[in-house]
Amino acid sequence: MGEEDPTTVEVNSIEAIDGYVLGQNYPNPFNPRTGVGFQVPGVSDVRLSVYDLLGREVAVLVNERKAPGSYEVTFEARNLASGVYYYRFEAGPFVETKKLILLR
Repeated sequence: MGEEDPTTVEVNSIEAIDGYVLGQNYPNPFNPRTGVGFQVPGVSDVRLSVYDLLGREVAVLVNERKAPGSYEVTFEARNLASGVYYYRFEAGPFVETKKLILLR
């Protein structure tokens, strides 16, 4: 995705984390930036990736070990075409996929 880092990750909180959670991106639809929130209850290897409709990985937003807490990732999609994409969150035994829409 070029030389710019397309994502930023911020730790929001470590209070009252009961389980793994993947939030819906906001805003949705978006152009060209959106945020995705997630929570991990314990130290976990986390991978958050974005896929196109054909199942091709188009971005990796997070791929690292995370401490317990609530996180927010900013996704910059400047180099992607308008359309429907999916983001997949894998952390410990938890896996979830949600849809996002990029409108130009």
